Amino acid sequence: MTGIPFGHVLLLAAGVTALGMVCAVARRNLVMILLGVEIMLNGAAIAFVGAALRWQHLEGQAFVLFVIAIAAAEVSVGLAMIVTLYRRTGSLDPEHGRAAD
Repeated sequence: MTGIPFGHVLLLAAGVTALGMVCAVARRNLVMILLGVEIMLNGAAIAFVGAALRWQHLEGQAFVLFVIAIAAAEVSVGLAMIVTLYRRTGSLDPEHGRAAD
C-alpha cells in the first residue's frame, strides 16, 4: 500500500497548528483570535486522522468527530460573547472590552 508518509502528515498538522497559534496570538481582533483557535483544532484533527490511518484504528477518526462538535460549540459561544462585547463597548478590541468593566 502506498500513501503519504506519516511524518508528512505530522508536519502538516504541526504547520496548521503553528499558523493557528500565530493568528490567535498576533491579532487584536476577537474574531481573528477565535479563528486562530479553530485552525489549531483543525491541526489536531489532521494529526488524529493521520494517526488513525497509520495504525488502522478508528478511534482517532471518532475522536475527530468530537473535536468537530467541540469546535462548533466553541464557535457559537465565542460569537455570542463577541456580539455581547460589541454591543456593550462598540469595539472588538480585547483591551477595550477589559477597560470598560
